[in-house]
Amino acid sequence: MTDIPLLSLAIWIPILGGVLVLATGSDANARMARVVALLTAIAGFAITIPLYACFDASTAAMQFSELRPWIEHFNINYHLGIDGISLWFLLLNSFITIIVVIAGWESIQNRVAQYMAAFLIMSGLMNGIFSALDGVLFYVFFEASLIPLYLIIGVWGGPNRVYAAFKFFLFTLAGSLLLLLALICLYNETGSFAILDWHQAGLPLGAQTLIFFAFLIAFGVKVPMWPIHTWLPDAHVEAPTGGSVVLAAIALKLGAYGFLRFALPIVPQACHEYTWLVLGLSLIAVIYIGFVALAQSDMKKLVAYSSVSHMGFVTLGFFLHNQLGIEGALIQMISHGFVSGAMFLCIGVLYDRMHSRQIADYGGVVNTMPKFAAFFMLFAMANSGLPATSGFVGEFTVILGAMQANFLVAFLAATTLILGAAYSLWMYKRVVFGEVANENVARLTDLNRREFFFLALLAACVLAMGLYPFPFTEVMHASVENLLQHVQQQTALTPPPL
Repeated sequence: MTDIPLLSLAIWIPILGGVLVLATGSDANARMARVVALLTAIAGFAITIPLYACFDASTAAMQFSELRPWIEHFNINYHLGIDGISLWFLLLNSFITIIVVIAGWESIQNRVAQYMAAFLIMSGLMNGIFSALDGVLFYVFFEASLIPLYLIIGVWGGPNRVYAAFKFFLFTLAGSLLLLLALICLYNETGSFAILDWHQAGLPLGAQTLIFFAFLIAFGVKVPMWPIHTWLPDAHVEAPTGGSVVLAAIALKLGAYGFLRFALPIVPQACHEYTWLVLGLSLIAVIYIGFVALAQSDMKKLVAYSSVSHMGFVTLGFFLHNQLGIEGALIQMISHGFVSGAMFLCIGVLYDRMHSRQIADYGGVVNTMPKFAAFFMLFAMANSGLPATSGFVGEFTVILGAMQANFLVAFLAATTLILGAAYSLWMYKRVVFGEVANENVARLTDLNRREFFFLALLAACVLAMGLYPFPFTEVMHASVENLLQHVQQQTALTPPPL
């Protein structure tokens, strides 16, 4: 199995499948486009399963590596590999792609082939981001992934879709230009674009500081961190359901992944020096944005702000500089992929029937959609961090890591459990419980088999991870230990007092 280029297949099968879907042509062949897209998505996910089955969890070395010359004059290579930090994101991305294709099966009626192709191509590009071990290759995938998501929001989105797509593109492109400058600086210092070579660069603190702030803005926009998060609610509200799912479940993880693959190992001294800044911004996201979510009247905007709050928990965990913090943040990223994707799908189910996301337009949904109400309750509880759901595992582990570092940080971080329950269950109560609010709610029909299927898949993932997280955590131990050892060797410091 190691001789098979699994990572290249995970990247190029979805991309080539997307091109094939585009070749089906107009909406007269919409059914063929949907079938080809689903088969491609399943094939893309099937390719990633051996990555987990054959993964050696005892080593921190890069596995399934592929190295071929690309632009030899500048020492740029087609270099792929994964470790315990990146493994689960390939599986999560490929799995969510299947869900998105199924979710858009009936709701998308215009430009079906182009819609499906955009998600498949984006899936392949994101697998490339999580696999790339060359800086230029990473940047190419990182930038190219903006294009299909921009089109998804701008073409199939809501009334203000052009504004939202333009704002999303400008914010992320501005961050990406800073990333490009940082990569060029690293090349000038090392003569290499290999990310693993950059880990050993040993840059002086001044250079590290400049590169750190470039990374902070470039990846912080993607997370998104406060105060550069304002593009996200607009993008979520205007995006079609599938776009919101991929944006929350996968795209937000790219920035957080960048902190682990670039910032912490390449500029460790600067990361230690400015730990207070990242922790402060993260706690603002957890607490302040939690209150902002509580005030929302639009369901999609509420879940969008909750994503900012939960991703603040992720950056908090990374900069605790201990194993519990980093592993908890990684678990939170995976869980957030399941839970936030499921929340947006539930809102999409309601929107397909009522064409409204306003909480005030609902009430008493449980009376007409009991199956839906059961799934929605599970996901709302997971979004609140209820024990036995995936949402609890990552948050609890990060809080444990924060307790090792500083009690006040842990105390402030733990407020997410209260705020998460407040905005999630308050929304659920107003939408689902009570008497039937109006005639539109009275006419609602419960989940069909397709909707039941994709919500059941996500419910199984949320419960499996909450009840037995070991398969999700075992693969990351060695890689996280190696990262922390590397950071401590580079800084010759103990973790900073908080």
